[in-house]
Amino acid sequence: MLTRFEHFAVTELMGKPETPPRENGTLCFSHEWERTAFGIALALARQGHFEWDDFRASLINEIGAWEAAHPDDRSSWNYYELWLAALEKSVAAAGLADAAPSTTALFEA
Repeated sequence: MLTRFEHFAVTELMGKPETPPRENGTLCFSHEWERTAFGIALALARQGHFEWDDFRASLINEIGAWEAAHPDDRSSWNYYELWLAALEKSVAAAGLADAAPSTTALFEA
């Protein structure tokens, strides 16, 4: 069950380029780290560490940069890798952690 903020955050993404993957209306996560990254972004925004709209803008930028770098071959597309990149930048911008090393290593453990 989604909290009011989670519902707001998810529905705000609906119908836009940064829409999370869904199946039958439910968010889809292929790996546990994706669910964790999603939850961390929501929790940090809800706690006021960064604005949800700023995170969305970062995610849109990550998606745009990925699309520009992969104009023909999109076989390596992974929505949550871009989500994680946007989260890393938001966390660094908020001064919560350094941008490096990548938090990806945390989720691979």
